[in-house]
Amino acid sequence: MNVFRLASLAILMAPSLSAIAQKADPPVFNVARATKKMYKAIYQLNSDDDKKIKATLKNIQNALDDPRLKGKIQIELIVHGGGVALYMKDGPYQAELEALLNKGVILAQCENTLRERKIGKQQLWPFVSFVPSANGELIIRQADGWAYIHP
Repeated sequence: MNVFRLASLAILMAPSLSAIAQKADPPVFNVARATKKMYKAIYQLNSDDDKKIKATLKNIQNALDDPRLKGKIQIELIVHGGGVALYMKDGPYQAELEALLNKGVILAQCENTLRERKIGKQQLWPFVSFVPSANGELIIRQADGWAYIHP
């Protein structure tokens, strides 16, 4: 009886063992292709950490430089919380921001952050746009199909 059970178990497990052996083959990788006419991405920055700010700016530049997306991407950078440091006139990021602006990147600031931190719009670069809330902007953009990136 025990031999019968072992034989039955072996027969039942054979397909599973075969599937496991097949899974050992490495998958074939196919790079993503940009088949749409246009892509849209919204980047979120809510930190005043210089490394985080620079990483976010670099990520945006990398997307703009991706040959698959050349001429096919619209990008918005929404800033709130500590990220407001990026848009402050007394900050070190003017050249990087103007370069992104010249490439069509929308630079947006949350008005809630300005109110909470008692920062006037005149303290920010004049090329910055404003939205009532960063969260609302993220919700709307994502619902409209924009890719969400939070480096």
